[in-house]
Amino acid sequence: MEKAKVTSGLTVSLDGFAAGHNQSFEKPFGDGFDSDLLDSWMFSEPEKHRHKKEIDAILDAGAFIMGSNMFGPKDRRDKSEWKGWWGDNPPYHAPVFVLSHKERSPVEMEGGTIFHFVTDGIEAALSMAKEAAGGRNVKIMGGASTINQYLAAGLIDELWLHLVPVTIGVGSRIFEGVPNLRLEPVNVSGTGVVTHIKYKVVK
Repeated sequence: MEKAKVTSGLTVSLDGFAAGHNQSFEKPFGDGFDSDLLDSWMFSEPEKHRHKKEIDAILDAGAFIMGSNMFGPKDRRDKSEWKGWWGDNPPYHAPVFVLSHKERSPVEMEGGTIFHFVTDGIEAALSMAKEAAGGRNVKIMGGASTINQYLAAGLIDELWLHLVPVTIGVGSRIFEGVPNLRLEPVNVSGTGVVTHIKYKVVK
């Protein structure tokens, strides 16, 4: 049986950006950032059918970790009425550990998703997620700054980048603050709208 891994995946522009600055409820992806530039491969017809394997892989884990910005904008994420962007039945259907600066009681949603808020840092969140995953993979969902922290700490085994052929020039960027990283491509696929590259992180 294959050993469980810590994996991560992110859709980025060719120059490495995943979101803009100053994310808010009105602008979830930040200033001057059109999310359709990056996400249309997942949601538009017929693209989502052509990339079904990669979309399914995004949620193939026993537990998830995300940064506070991914859970919600700064002015809402700590309020009890805020339960994330995804409605009553988020797509995770598993425990989700949210990196946070403020304590908050777990939020239980439909479909088995439970958001847990971790104030003790990335390693504590990973330890909790591994225990909750029950032998399955743990997925670091993002955003880019959260993935960068885990990469810099040497805690990610596989990184799957979904590269969209556009450039953006400013915002939250993958690999910022991650020195001396070695990646070995193990799978490459895609179409004219996105290229999927699965990397093994060489440790």
